[in-house]
Amino acid sequence: MTSAETKQFIEGGEWQSLAVELRPSKDRATSEMKPFYCFRTFKFTPGDRFECTVINSADAAGKIALVKIVIKGHNVWQGEHPTIKDAYYVDYVADHAYEITPLIQGFADAINLVPNKDLNKWEVGVTQDIKAKAFPAFGLAEGQIYIDYDLIYILNDLLFMGSKHVDGRAFDKPENRPTNLQIPLIRK
Repeated sequence: MTSAETKQFIEGGEWQSLAVELRPSKDRATSEMKPFYCFRTFKFTPGDRFECTVINSADAAGKIALVKIVIKGHNVWQGEHPTIKDAYYVDYVADHAYEITPLIQGFADAINLVPNKDLNKWEVGVTQDIKAKAFPAFGLAEGQIYIDYDLIYILNDLLFMGSKHVDGRAFDKPENRPTNLQIPLIRK
């Protein structure tokens, strides 16, 4: 598939995790490795727009939802992957919204421990947009628009994106872009 065919294939559809995913993550405060359980949904619309919803859970079954994260923005297609035929580098630029909704009191309490002049006190079920705001819990600085440097690949009606690094690094820098693929998303 060309990049144009890939764009056309994913647009207008909603893609979701097969099941709760286990991804490596690193605690920013302690550098300790921790499991990150999540369920993802992606929507792609014309004009290279995307919306990604992530429900982060405390358990592998996804029964104890901690936080809902909704990222909205646009895609920047950066060219073909050098070793995976028909895979493409894509940057997800969160320039429309980066919304956080605590779903359990313990999560709200934990992020309330870090003072923040640009945000209200965190409450369960109340969404705040952290786009371009300092949010140390996620490693974001004031004025920063988050970009996820990723890759995308289609195979047999499955949507693959980059696999998270085993050391927990985020895709927050071009040099951290993934080099291999993770569990696919299915069309909803």
